[in-house]
Amino acid sequence: MIEIGAGNGLNFAHYPTTVTRVLAVEPDSTLRRHAHQAAQRAPVPVEVIAGHADALPGPDAAFDAAVTSLVLCTVPDPAHALAEIGRVVRPSGQLRFYEHVRSDKPALARLQDLIAPVWARLAAGCRPNHDTAAVIAASGFAIVSCERFGFSPCRFVPRFAHIIGTAYRP
Repeated sequence: MIEIGAGNGLNFAHYPTTVTRVLAVEPDSTLRRHAHQAAQRAPVPVEVIAGHADALPGPDAAFDAAVTSLVLCTVPDPAHALAEIGRVVRPSGQLRFYEHVRSDKPALARLQDLIAPVWARLAAGCRPNHDTAAVIAASGFAIVSCERFGFSPCRFVPRFAHIIGTAYRP
């Protein structure tokens, strides 16, 4: 399994023991240091390396699955990142994702458009107003499940739309 944009390694504790190995790719050196520490406590073997979503390590079809968690909203070119994910995930392999997505409520979608430039500067390039599910589907992944929900990290931040789901590479 490959996790793209592993951040501080918060996801590592949630991998089931059926996972035999995780290659965690993280571009930020500070977050990568934290991810190294989290990898030591993970229930499965995790190797943390430097890297970017637009140039993933590994040969074609090297992984059974890929995980993205609040990554596709931050990469400069989500379609290119998904093409790379599609390259390293074997045919019929899975993509598990948790991402920001453009709201289906017009007023909130307009708010996302208005704050996106400032939000991107404050939140590592995050653009919460993208239609991430459409980009996943257009990149050749077949979405099996996709749940949309609102979430806010605190009461002073609007409830942005998020999606969680599974796709596979035909």
